[in-house]
Amino acid sequence: MRALLRSPPSLALRLTLSIGAGIIALLLCFGWLVGRSINAHFVAQDTHELNAAKTSIQAKLRQLDNKTAGNALKAHFNATLSGHHNAEFLIADGNGRLLYSTLGTNLEAALAQLRPVEVINEKTVSSWQHQGKTFRSALVRLAVGTSQGDEPFSVVLATNIDFHLHFLDSFHRYLWWLTAVACLIAIGATWLAVHQGHAPIRRISQQISQVNSEQLHLRLDETGVPAELAPMATAFNEMIDRLEDGFRRLSNFSGDIAHELRTPITNLTTQTQVALSRARTAQEYREILYSNLEEYERMTKMIGDMLFLAKADNGLIVPEHSAVPLMAELSELADFFEAWCEERKVAIVVSGDEKVTATADRAMLRRALSNLLSNAIRYTPEGGTVRASVHDDNDAVKIRVTNPGPIIPAEHLAHLFERFYRPDASRHRNGEGAGLGLAIVKSIVLAHGGQVTASSDNGITRFEVRLKHHRHQALRSSAAP
Repeated sequence: MRALLRSPPSLALRLTLSIGAGIIALLLCFGWLVGRSINAHFVAQDTHELNAAKTSIQAKLRQLDNKTAGNALKAHFNATLSGHHNAEFLIADGNGRLLYSTLGTNLEAALAQLRPVEVINEKTVSSWQHQGKTFRSALVRLAVGTSQGDEPFSVVLATNIDFHLHFLDSFHRYLWWLTAVACLIAIGATWLAVHQGHAPIRRISQQISQVNSEQLHLRLDETGVPAELAPMATAFNEMIDRLEDGFRRLSNFSGDIAHELRTPITNLTTQTQVALSRARTAQEYREILYSNLEEYERMTKMIGDMLFLAKADNGLIVPEHSAVPLMAELSELADFFEAWCEERKVAIVVSGDEKVTATADRAMLRRALSNLLSNAIRYTPEGGTVRASVHDDNDAVKIRVTNPGPIIPAEHLAHLFERFYRPDASRHRNGEGAGLGLAIVKSIVLAHGGQVTASSDNGITRFEVRLKHHRHQALRSSAAP
């Protein structure tokens, strides 16, 4: 239960909460705007009523003279109420003497409380309560130029807004209930939409769950998923491609190791059995031991190569950089392979600029170049020539090894640097090595931050190594702080 509580919320819950919160905020804002709009409408309506009553009162005040008093004065202003049934008003002269006040409401208290305004509008009207009733009111000064002089009259105008308030109160309750129901419906609809929107993810998850070591051929249909999930499906398929390729290579690697080790072990076993089958002379035993020693050396070399590649795969190879004259290295290796070349009736030619140097580990680079040259010599037909050259290419150097021979198909070129890879029958090793030489070349070049490529056309196979130029490496080192 604690683990469940600590687990992050699901995507469906996150989306539902975030979208639901947005919808709720939108509905609340909409409800608030609607309520505010209706209230503003009522305020404008009441303001219009007060202005209409003000106009009528101002007209009646212009008709007022000093002889109008008592019941005549009341009758004079009662006529003002015609057409303004919701309006109530109080009129006082400039000396504060009450001239007229409508019945039922004590507007004298409002006369003392309200501040006079010049214009009656939505911003200047005030709410005023009396005996449990609420009024929207305003106090104005009216100078009408009567015979009583230019002193302004004080006029309190009020209209009962209880009906408006009751309507707004019931409307607000109804609006909040409606908003709450709409929010629940919106959240439910959001959850349903999110659930349906995640259907492709659930379908992909189901397909992914079917992938195992025995079904690495399964792939996701990139055209049958939404555009947002297409990159994920593509990345997953590419990952499965890499896993399938790695699994296949591992399986082949295991089979190749067994095959490569079986041959020397079988030879050792057979020779030992033959040696023990009868009594032999010391010379014969010495020859058998020499033969066994060759098999041991072959196994030792193969195991050493495999350990080197294992270290390279785990980034444990750290080259010791120094300036390596490439022409000198190639010339020494050519001299080393000269006897073998004469035996195979193959020539070897080295060319290039003797001043070109590379930044590399001398022993590791010699091993890589030795593997390239031995590979080229091995597959060069009699009478052919292996050529090794060095070229200066701005901030890098190129080492190129070419040999004539059968063309390697393009689909095999990218796999030549894999362990134990055999492109076709014409390039089988026939006991001349374990098939790890080119893989070691690639590991050494990559450890030096370089590149190695292979190409084959027009009866010529080329291997090209690109390494850092010692001159540019030295300049970068001197520029570093």
